[in-house]
This record gives sequence, C-alpha cells and structure tokens, in this order.
Amino acid sequence: MLKNKAVVKKVRDARLRKRIREKVKGTPERPRLHVFKSNVYLYAQVINDVAGTVLVTASTLEKALKEKDKDAKNKEAAGRLGEVLAKRLKAKSIERIVFDRGTYPYHGRIKALAEAMRKEGIQF
Repeated sequence: MLKNKAVVKKVRDARLRKRIREKVKGTPERPRLHVFKSNVYLYAQVINDVAGTVLVTASTLEKALKEKDKDAKNKEAAGRLGEVLAKRLKAKSIERIVFDRGTYPYHGRIKALAEAMRKEGIQF
C-alpha cells in the first residue's frame, strides 16, 4: 500500500504536537517558548497559554540578525537568536520559561538556541 510521505509526516507531527502540548503549558510565571524551524530560518515566540497571548517574538529573518549573519541556517545564527530572545525576555522581567521544541529533536540549531538562552540567564 503506497502512501504519500508528506501526508504521513503531517499526521505524525500533528499527533506528536498534540501529545507534547498536553504536557507543556505556559503560565504567566513561566511562559512557553515555542520554536519553529524552516529549512532556512528559525522562529521563536514566547506564549502565555492562560491568556492566549504572545509576549515576545524573534527570528533569524529579522534585519538586525541578518546583517550579522550571511547564512541564517547555521548554529551560530541560532545562538545569536537565543541571545536576542533572552535579552527581550529580561526586558519584560521574565527569567523562567518552559521550552517547547515542537516535533524537532533536541540537537543542532534547536540545541544552540537553548544553550545560548541558558548562558544569558534564562532558566528552563
């Protein structure tokens, strides 16, 4: 039986995302950091799930980050994104978050983002 691989992957990711979201919830004290990784860029947003609001966003697509990096697809760009996001969180007096990596494994760009945020003093 042949199946379309893209459809199979979408169904699998939706099931994984639902299972993760049941366990990972953002509160006003500890908002949720959601990460989306495309083939080129990395997007991150901090969400308060109780109120349903986005508190802080950042991506490697931003002009300030694009000027520093020629390639937005490497670990260094993800590390700089983590530093920028951590500074924006500290400006809003947020020190602790819950990390939601989505369906992506914890390595490469996702790991570089998380480690850069930890180095800046964000706890999760």
